[in-house]
Amino acid sequence: MSPRQVILLILSVLTTVVVALALFGSWQQPQIQSRLDLAQTNLSLQAAEWEPPPEWDMNGLPGGLIGEDVYETAIAQYRDALNSVRRTLEDNQEQRLLLSDSPVNSLPELNQLDGAIRQAQDLKSTLELRLGILLAESDRPEEAFSLWRNLLETSDNITDNAQSGTAAILIDLSNQSPPVSDNAEAILTNTLSGWFRYRALSQLYQVQQEDDALAALAANEQEIAQKTFVRLVILVLISGVTLLLGTILLLFLLGQWFLKGETAILAQNKGEAWDLDWGWETIVQVIIVGFFLVFFIGQALSAGIILPLFYELANLESDLDSSRWQAISIFLSYLLSAAAALGVLYRSLTPYFPLREDWFRFRLLPGLSWGFGGYIAAVPLVLGISLLNQEIWDGKGGSNPILEIALEGQDWVAITCFFLTASVLAPVFEELIFRGFLLPSLTRYLPVWGAILLSSLIFAVAHLSVSEVLPLATLGIVLGITYTRSRSLLAAMLMHGLWNSGTLVSLIILGGGAT
Repeated sequence: MSPRQVILLILSVLTTVVVALALFGSWQQPQIQSRLDLAQTNLSLQAAEWEPPPEWDMNGLPGGLIGEDVYETAIAQYRDALNSVRRTLEDNQEQRLLLSDSPVNSLPELNQLDGAIRQAQDLKSTLELRLGILLAESDRPEEAFSLWRNLLETSDNITDNAQSGTAAILIDLSNQSPPVSDNAEAILTNTLSGWFRYRALSQLYQVQQEDDALAALAANEQEIAQKTFVRLVILVLISGVTLLLGTILLLFLLGQWFLKGETAILAQNKGEAWDLDWGWETIVQVIIVGFFLVFFIGQALSAGIILPLFYELANLESDLDSSRWQAISIFLSYLLSAAAALGVLYRSLTPYFPLREDWFRFRLLPGLSWGFGGYIAAVPLVLGISLLNQEIWDGKGGSNPILEIALEGQDWVAITCFFLTASVLAPVFEELIFRGFLLPSLTRYLPVWGAILLSSLIFAVAHLSVSEVLPLATLGIVLGITYTRSRSLLAAMLMHGLWNSGTLVSLIILGGGAT
């Protein structure tokens, strides 16, 4: 073997170990999906408070759209989420104890576990507060008191102190007693959000007999509830229509393939491999060195050193914790690291220029039709796999941090940066790497269907969240089929961009439930 081959093999082994450790570490982190489900529940709670004008004939639309018993549905979902978080917390605490008692322990692993434990504890306290308010509103005060008292007894950090103070106020209010705290209103406003904040403040104003404040709160709640109802309708329409169209399209394509065989739409170019002049060394160099090393190290350097230094020189360090600057940092670090990784791709292929005509092709009409069609068809497939995946991982397995920041933030500068990152940069960069280069390169060693499967798996693993491997691999398979059938990289980029854009739109709508 040549020195280059030996170095590439060593780098491949090291990268595999690092990726495996990252996937294992992500198993300790919560999924975003459980938070999305709760965010939609919060929307439903707010929308259910809307009282349409008497002259509007809604034909029971709020109840039919939101559910006949929104409180019971919310209680069940919050119970499930709380039980899942408690199990995660117990698992992490047990693992932390075993690791600390081990003669060979890793400080980074301990720090990672400590961070996961704190995150789970904070989420547990938040869920206990909210579930208690739901139970109190459903005439189950004893169950609510039990949750709030447990929170008071187990609080042991600054965040818990704020939440335990809220729990103490809620206990007083449920007993129809004025809260001991002089700044109860401020505590409730800062600790709670959305429907839960309105319910707590309403109880506070009733106990304190502040009729004007109560009336103003009720008017504001109606305004927010109406806007939230509109958000919920839009969300249901988007997801419902897309799911229906995707199911119809899938049935049509599969039926046509069964009836027409080799002349069906899905059979186009299905077995046609690419012609290439390079071997496995170039493939490994681009994927391992270019993507896993240059891209991820570039992101780490950009986010950890280059951008903070620039912000400090520009006197922007006071804003670095805001969602706006987090979004800007993510966009810039992704742009810099993606450019570096594409530089490795370009340099690796330079000896083979000019490339054959079927490489990195952008065909407009096939690209548009297959891009839109692939997105629609992917919705029911990925949704079905995601539901199964949720049962497998029980709310654990990690998620893309961009999703959490986008869900929490409503800053339009941040949203714009997220859109540029997720819907423009990521589709262009990732499709050039995984569909434009990797998939065709693998057809030298595998049949086209095998290249689609393997490139999809690598694409999914590259996101470093174990809970996202199955859904992203499914998405990657549809992307691979879309590209191999259309022979247009535009199709894969368009489909990828539409998918990420749809996710962001849903997050923006769901994020409005925390008003």
